Amino acid sequence: MAASRVRPHARLARVATALALILGVALVPTSAGAGRRAPSSVLSLRFMTFNIEYGGTVIDFEQIVKGVMRAHADVVGVNEAYSHLRRLAKEAGYPYANTRLDVISRYPLIDPPGGNGRYLFVQTAPGRVVAVGNIHLSSSEYGPRRLLDGWSRRRVLRRERALRLPGIRPFVHALAPVATAGIPSVVMGDFNAPSMQDYTAATVGARPQNRFPIRWPVSAYLLGHGYADSYRQVYPNPLARPGLTWPSGRPRSATSWNPRRDAPRDRIDQIWMTGPASATASEIVGERGGPEVDIGVRPWGSDHRAVVSTLDVTPATPPVMVASSRRLLGVGTDLTITYHAPGAAGERVVVVPRGGDPATDALEAVPTPGGQPVDGSVLLPTSSLAAGAYDAVLVDAADAALSRTAFWTRTPGSPPVLTTTKHRYAVGAPLRFSWTQAPGNRFDWVGVYARDANPAVASYAGYVYTRATVAGSAAFDRRADHRWPLPRGRYTAYYLTNDSYRPVASVDFVVRG
Repeated sequence: MAASRVRPHARLARVATALALILGVALVPTSAGAGRRAPSSVLSLRFMTFNIEYGGTVIDFEQIVKGVMRAHADVVGVNEAYSHLRRLAKEAGYPYANTRLDVISRYPLIDPPGGNGRYLFVQTAPGRVVAVGNIHLSSSEYGPRRLLDGWSRRRVLRRERALRLPGIRPFVHALAPVATAGIPSVVMGDFNAPSMQDYTAATVGARPQNRFPIRWPVSAYLLGHGYADSYRQVYPNPLARPGLTWPSGRPRSATSWNPRRDAPRDRIDQIWMTGPASATASEIVGERGGPEVDIGVRPWGSDHRAVVSTLDVTPATPPVMVASSRRLLGVGTDLTITYHAPGAAGERVVVVPRGGDPATDALEAVPTPGGQPVDGSVLLPTSSLAAGAYDAVLVDAADAALSRTAFWTRTPGSPPVLTTTKHRYAVGAPLRFSWTQAPGNRFDWVGVYARDANPAVASYAGYVYTRATVAGSAAFDRRADHRWPLPRGRYTAYYLTNDSYRPVASVDFVVRG
């Protein structure tokens, strides 16, 4: 659940490049709109959500790998991956991995420009996709714990609406046009909140924190937007199958955080779906012999049990789009661009400076096979590009932009760069940091520490997430999540990767009166 590990997510891309298979015959007429489905195209897919706890290293990483392999999932949403997602994909035998959302898959993953880091397309066949979002909501003021502490229902719900509801809204908002177009959409992850379907009049007294029915805001929001909880669709009776996922019965660690022995047990790891999707099975993966554990591993490697749900989905046609296989690459590396195009003659993918006009600013251009496959990929050379920000744009014969996606190039081997607008700030003055050539992982963050402190040992004075951006900026001020104002002193800001304490860039500054 991320427990009380200071940062709300602390404990939050490679898109597939082997896409030559996409160059097959189009399955949809060129006039078909996004979401159009072929008849008799139902597919059974297994989706897994798994918080692996501190990168899976608390107990034994190999036990995490076993859990994934024994689940036989097609798509796995990982939480607390830190920098171990690609290692997990490799050792568990998954050919596709995306660190922007921490998802591994047996099917190609496409990071569409409309996803904005909220969802990916899982490509089950050329021209057929399912959308998937991976979520990790804040663990601050965990609701079931507060109920045991004597908080009123009203007070708990007020904090839920403030802490966790804002985290789910952007995912549902981003997926709304996709779901409306008829593309099956799955949102899964560590919600750090129970479901209202588990806190009914019938469940009062089932566990100590079940004191009264509660309309938990996150689950109510999802239900209100047409999503169904896969576990409760298979097991509608929460008394017969509570499906508890946290805390698990993993061995206690002598060197790491452990859940309190009186931690309230609840079902906070969930898989929700909307559109042409229905659950046919849902299983708990955890410690062998644990309550309701269907797929067991001994010893279990995480404080969370995982959930794997089998969904019957009807994959649908994606919108017209281009998607980059990498968002940051060295100059000279060919870039794979995946597309879904109308299929008319004269269509091509061009490279322009970020925000440029493809009619006047094209730097490279590669034609798509017009009148043939509307789903395919092209290789764009980058050897003539300087380090910087670019767009890959799908254009028609008249140079009108149909879709664009951003990518960045850098001098091979050059590191991320972190800067600050000033090196001396007055007490109480807002601090602003900028980064370029950053990895852009899901939960990369900038932490402020005492000068030259070791982030793996010292406590930070403040932090901000980089929102999975390759280039961006953020302010530290009274609205940020840290003590404010920073007292006088000498500080170092570090760029740290994917909720870990591994710095890849730094900058020094001073706060003085």
